[in-house]
Amino acid sequence: MEETDREAVATAVQRVAGMLQRPDQLDKVEQYRRREARKKASVEARLKAAIQSQLDGVRTGLSQLHNALNDVKDIQQSLIDVNKDWRQSINTIENLKDVKDAVVQHSQLAAAVENLKNIFSVPEIVRETHDLIERGELLQAHRKLMDLECSRDNLMYEQYRMDSKNTHDMNLIHTYFGDMQKLSEELAKQLWMVVQRSLVTVRRDPTLLVSVVRIIEREEKIDRRMLDRKKQTGFIPPGRPKKWKEKMFSILERTVSTRIEGTQADTRESDKMWLVRHLEIIRKYVLDDLLVAKTLLDQCFPPHYDIFNRLLNMYHQALATRMQELAAEDLEANEIVSLLTWVLNTYTSAEMMGNSELSPEVDVNSLDALISQNVVDQLLSKYMSTLTSNIIGWLRKALETDKKDWIKETEPEADQDGYYQTTLPAIVFQMFEQNLQVAAQINEDLKTKVLILCLQQMNSFLTRYKDEAQLYKEDHLKNRQYPQCYVQYMIAVINNCQTFKESIISLKRKYLKSDMEDTLSISHANMDATLDIIAKEGCSSLLDEVFMDLEPHLNELMTKKWLMGSNAVGTICVTVEDYFNDFAKIKKPYKKTMTLEAHRRVVVEYIRAIMLKRISFKNAEERKEGAEKMIREAEQFRFLFKKLAAGSGEDTEGLCDIIEAIAEVIKLTDPSLLYLEVSTLVSKYPDIRDDHIAALLTVRGDASRDMKQTIIETLDQGPSQPNPNYVPIFKEITVPTLTVPKLLK
Repeated sequence: MEETDREAVATAVQRVAGMLQRPDQLDKVEQYRRREARKKASVEARLKAAIQSQLDGVRTGLSQLHNALNDVKDIQQSLIDVNKDWRQSINTIENLKDVKDAVVQHSQLAAAVENLKNIFSVPEIVRETHDLIERGELLQAHRKLMDLECSRDNLMYEQYRMDSKNTHDMNLIHTYFGDMQKLSEELAKQLWMVVQRSLVTVRRDPTLLVSVVRIIEREEKIDRRMLDRKKQTGFIPPGRPKKWKEKMFSILERTVSTRIEGTQADTRESDKMWLVRHLEIIRKYVLDDLLVAKTLLDQCFPPHYDIFNRLLNMYHQALATRMQELAAEDLEANEIVSLLTWVLNTYTSAEMMGNSELSPEVDVNSLDALISQNVVDQLLSKYMSTLTSNIIGWLRKALETDKKDWIKETEPEADQDGYYQTTLPAIVFQMFEQNLQVAAQINEDLKTKVLILCLQQMNSFLTRYKDEAQLYKEDHLKNRQYPQCYVQYMIAVINNCQTFKESIISLKRKYLKSDMEDTLSISHANMDATLDIIAKEGCSSLLDEVFMDLEPHLNELMTKKWLMGSNAVGTICVTVEDYFNDFAKIKKPYKKTMTLEAHRRVVVEYIRAIMLKRISFKNAEERKEGAEKMIREAEQFRFLFKKLAAGSGEDTEGLCDIIEAIAEVIKLTDPSLLYLEVSTLVSKYPDIRDDHIAALLTVRGDASRDMKQTIIETLDQGPSQPNPNYVPIFKEITVPTLTVPKLLK
């Protein structure tokens, strides 16, 4: 208490110190005292009021506790009185046992009297019920059956109450009503027949189906009542619960499974399209059944049956089982595609579960998969394996068929632009297209895999194609008269290369996503390279054919006969032009290359004829005559290849300039300028070797050994500044040694 007083004084001192900090505040001391006095009086008043309120509450609580104590004492006394009365009445209850037995016996007799009429008329009711069942009046039949069952159940229940261990009397009642059980089974049989045909019955006679549902509902109510009584008394009549509702759904489930399984009308042996037909029938049946269930069947059942969703689940489970069975069979590639397309796409499409008439009850996004992803992966793996084998076989067969065309005696067909071609590219890419279209029906991932597979196999196929084209050429060289249309079919092979290129690009553009381009860039480059090799070798073989025919005329060049007026070059030009009339059927990229190569080879052969030193001019007049003839012939070549290259935009004159440059060296009349002329030639064509210069000077016929040596040595010492655009040509030309002409002779 003293501590509290000290704290109060200290607080008061602080407050007074806070009020009297300035001298002028001393004048207000009286004012401060009155204000503090008012505050103190207010606090004391509130404190007194609070204490008074607490005292009143305590007083009220004590009063209530006193009253409760009195009530408890009264209850205790009442319980004592009740206990005393109960003990006094025990003997009285035991004396009433006989009355109780009499009441039970009276109840049993009353039940017997109540059912007496039914008991005596059981045989008649059984006959009537049987007739009603046969006539299809199921509701009336069930009503009579219920009356019979009620009579039997009441009698058995009373017997059970009187003596539950008396099985003899129970069996007697059961035997007497034995025909009733047969009636129940017969009625159930009729009900299940209607349930099995419910989707048909609901269209023809919905009333009959409603009657069946009403009967099942009655039985369900009786089952529930009997089960409730069993909980109370332990008694339940024989045959209960019947569980007809559960039985109905079980029969519906079996009916759905049988309907799905029964749609397979064909086998692989009888019809290659058996699976497609089977799946289409399933699709049609399931869609029709669900539409009927939604629009008609749903109205015949109570809402709590949820009949549409129950049927939907049954169909889904039956389909899942059937699809798993089909997936487990040894399916062919096309059958795997049909199955997966149906399972992954058709099932949830607007043609089936996604049909607008089934929404919103059917949500395709909530449907489980018909077959697991693992099974799907296994089927896809098997499909890819089978497809790989099939593609290899198809490509091999297509190539064999194309090879048979190569030896025909008729020219190959031409496309709309007049270019020779065979059917090979069309067959190959039609096959690829078909497989890609099929794969696209399943999913994008499979389509990409099939495209990659097709291009991989295409890569291998082109290698075989190249080898076969080479063998074709080699066989022809053994007998140039066979095959008769060798040139035309080799042109077709070359054109096929361009067609293959275009088809590959088209296939990728159509079926490959842009973000996948990089994955196939290497493979595409390899195929393009192989096709270019095939085309290049084909063009080379055709030019070989040309130059084998030109060989006799090329051998006439730079000979005495040639100088005397031989028309070998004219014949060469005519022959080349004649061949190029056929070569016009070659597509542009390769025709352009072939024209340039032909031009090059003609010039090379002409220069090679010069370097063979078949002629050595005796005097300036012969040199002039020979040089002018060379210039005229160079002009003939220039005119020819300019004509053949018309529209290509290529410069075809540069090669012929080499012949003219050599002619200028031969034509030179002043030997002192020979070094200058030769050095000009070497500066233009830096791949000219010493033996080429020696051969050229030999053809001139007026250069001594020392002059040749001096010119060659001087040229060797001089710097060479080759034209960067010049394509070496002299490196292909070999100058024969002294023994070579002898061997040729």
